[in-house]
Amino acid sequence: MTLEELREGINQIDDELLKLLNRRMEFVKEVGKLKQSTGTSIYRPEREKEIIERLAKQSDGLLTKEAIEAIFLEIFAVSRNLELPEKIAYLGPEGSYTHQAAEARFGALSSYLPLRSIEAVFKVLENGEAKYGVVPIENNTEGAVGATLDALSTYHSLIIAELYMDIHHSFATLAEDLREIEVIYSHPQGYNQCKNFIEEHLLSNVKFIPTRSTAAAAQKAKANPKSAAICSSIAAKLHALPIHFEKIEDNHANQTRFFILSDFKNQKSGDDKTSILAYTDHKPGSLLELLKSFESNDINLTRIESRPLKKSGFNSLFYIDFEGHIDDKNVQNVMQQYGEKIKWLGSYVKGDTREI
Repeated sequence: MTLEELREGINQIDDELLKLLNRRMEFVKEVGKLKQSTGTSIYRPEREKEIIERLAKQSDGLLTKEAIEAIFLEIFAVSRNLELPEKIAYLGPEGSYTHQAAEARFGALSSYLPLRSIEAVFKVLENGEAKYGVVPIENNTEGAVGATLDALSTYHSLIIAELYMDIHHSFATLAEDLREIEVIYSHPQGYNQCKNFIEEHLLSNVKFIPTRSTAAAAQKAKANPKSAAICSSIAAKLHALPIHFEKIEDNHANQTRFFILSDFKNQKSGDDKTSILAYTDHKPGSLLELLKSFESNDINLTRIESRPLKKSGFNSLFYIDFEGHIDDKNVQNVMQQYGEKIKWLGSYVKGDTREI
């Protein structure tokens, strides 16, 4: 076939795809009406996972599961905006890694609200000023995000989804020669994740000024020709800041886990994770007793993190992730055993660590 014939074949398929997508959106609009009449949430992570799994099993062509997921996540995002446009609050500013994570789930058409702090995201959700919130919970290099753990203990938003995103830092500057750089801007975590690069390029003695986010670092570096930013490539491009080095992080498997927050309970998907906060008595063996209750109910813990109770001396609470859903019988056994000593934070579909 000639190039023109091949292009004509693609055009015909595109025309058919457009017709089918418009037909799909007609169904989506009707679903939205039903959900609004019953007060059901528009965003259903377990339903989206079910669709992707089903399509991946059917695919016998060139499209991998990852490719199918990338295509359909954008279709889902457009669909949600047709059903009911919602506002998404996130730890900003625009161009931050959290912004990228939010767009990965809610698409470019959604309405976004960047905020200065993690607690501000929780406050906005609590006040009903946004339907969804996106915040980081942990990084596989730096560990847990304390501000998120603290806010989960204070506010009432539920975790409805998790997603993992590869984090790649770039070195961006207006300076033509690294020897001209007098200041490096970055978020402290971003800076700490690039120590090898900094030492290798003789930048250890350059003054480091911490910023709220790596996106804010790019903004500051744009205004100072004798400075540089350690930031995402998207933040650098957003502020027209030349990138001199890409992927400068020490750990090239660097990932951050994010939570999507809202005000509803997910249905069981069959592949769920649950998060809780557990308050144990301040006496020997109390934590061991809690852990044994999970063991006796055949529940697999995937994470446990100690966090100080700031209003109670040096007492602690424990943030725990485990496999299962709040409605599972074995999970209910533990919840009923400990009653008010456990705060349920949400049950949600397990995220894919190779997701983004």
